[in-house]
Amino acid sequence: MTRAEPDSRTISLIMALRAAGIVDTGVLGAIERTPRHVFVEAGFLDRAYENRALPISCGQTISQPFVVAKMTEALCLTPRSKVLEVGTGSGYQSAVLSHLCRRVYTIERYRTLHEVAKKRFEALGLRNITTRLGDGCLGWPEQNGFDRILLTAGALECPPDVLGQLRDGGLLVLPMGPPEQQFITVIRRDGDDFHAHRGEQVRFVPLVAGIAKAI
Repeated sequence: MTRAEPDSRTISLIMALRAAGIVDTGVLGAIERTPRHVFVEAGFLDRAYENRALPISCGQTISQPFVVAKMTEALCLTPRSKVLEVGTGSGYQSAVLSHLCRRVYTIERYRTLHEVAKKRFEALGLRNITTRLGDGCLGWPEQNGFDRILLTAGALECPPDVLGQLRDGGLLVLPMGPPEQQFITVIRRDGDDFHAHRGEQVRFVPLVAGIAKAI
């Protein structure tokens, strides 16, 4: 199947990301291949390709494309990477990751978001994404040994169960800190030691343990 040429909205978004400092051509290519309008709510379709966060159901958001790109860059993905994502949300970040790694395992605590994202992945033919409705703070023990882990919700610290599922030499990226002072933080595992590096300031919804009730 011939790959469709990007439309003017996608081109404008890629140019905006380049201007904002995103340099990884693989990441830019993954964003170019991911139709963001598929992941936004119907009332925001006209703003789907703006470089800004937008509200989705269950009181959550689809992240600003710059933040998606920045966190994806920080993961330093390879085509062989096995990735855990905590917080599926709209599924947009999962879809971007899927173009850059071997497999994405993504967990969502809201049933509505989980089911809608799963249908979006199926419609787009993204067969290397595995979804789960569950408590992201517990990670995915059955798949223990992730090359990369991404948390898409803010936390004062990484849940220990999730951190323990990072493979030696692997990278974990999360927005860490209190709500008013969250920073993209990259944690590298070196045996039993974990080394953290703080980057861009961001604002994410908080990480919450458990599965949401009746949503």
